[in-house]
Amino acid sequence: MVCSCWGFLYSNYFRFWLKWLLRLLTGKCELQRLCEGGSAAGARRTLSVLRNAVHVEEGEVEKCVTDVMKEKKIEQKDTGFKTNLHISLLQISGYKKLYLNVENLRKVPYDSDNEEHEEQLIELWNLLMPHENLKARITKQWCDIGFQGDDPKTDFRGMGLLGLVNLVYFSKYYTDEARQILSRSNHPKLGYSYAIVGINLTEMAYSLLKNGALKSHLYNLVSGLPQMEHFHQFYCYLVYEFDKFWFEEEPESIMHFNQYREKFHEKIKGLLLDYDVILTLQK
Repeated sequence: MVCSCWGFLYSNYFRFWLKWLLRLLTGKCELQRLCEGGSAAGARRTLSVLRNAVHVEEGEVEKCVTDVMKEKKIEQKDTGFKTNLHISLLQISGYKKLYLNVENLRKVPYDSDNEEHEEQLIELWNLLMPHENLKARITKQWCDIGFQGDDPKTDFRGMGLLGLVNLVYFSKYYTDEARQILSRSNHPKLGYSYAIVGINLTEMAYSLLKNGALKSHLYNLVSGLPQMEHFHQFYCYLVYEFDKFWFEEEPESIMHFNQYREKFHEKIKGLLLDYDVILTLQK
């Protein structure tokens, strides 16, 4: 009851007078204080800046910065404020654009008649199994890298082309790690389906991006517009860390996958609650 009353009084009365007093003492508005040192660069500052400007698009950022400075009566010569506000707005608009790009890729179904799709699938095989030739396009060999059946295209239904692009990216840029994890996934007791789990982790990365949980990580990682590559890098982190997590937990069988997957998900969500978080692959 006391906390509720204090919250009401602070929001409706005290906060206004506190802001007025700080502006009188410092000669700067709240936005200036945030951008000039009230909050450290990265998520803490960006998540505090411009609650009323979160819908700005990338092409409108410069105009928005000018309008805010005019509205708040901030002199144009205050270059530090202008630069920091510009970065924060780029991060906000960039996050939305990144989500749309990821979502559009997820919506593309795998098409076995599409030459580019087929090339990426074959590239995945060659990266993971360089010393073994694929005998046919539809073959039991796909199970060797963790697909469920003779034709991998059926396993991409949930995440579309995004699932394949993630798998290829990890295998291409972290080839040694990908092959090592594939080898570990064939453990006689603790083994799991490498490709299927990889697609499952694509869904995890996608959902964290969609619900905004990746904001702190990306705002701290990128001083500007987050790109698709940064999403792929986060996916690589998940794959590497999940493999370690799985073997540390030592599940009784793969039948308990959903239970441990959710436990891992909760662990990642907890890490992302830290405003200063940056989750990158530590080899």
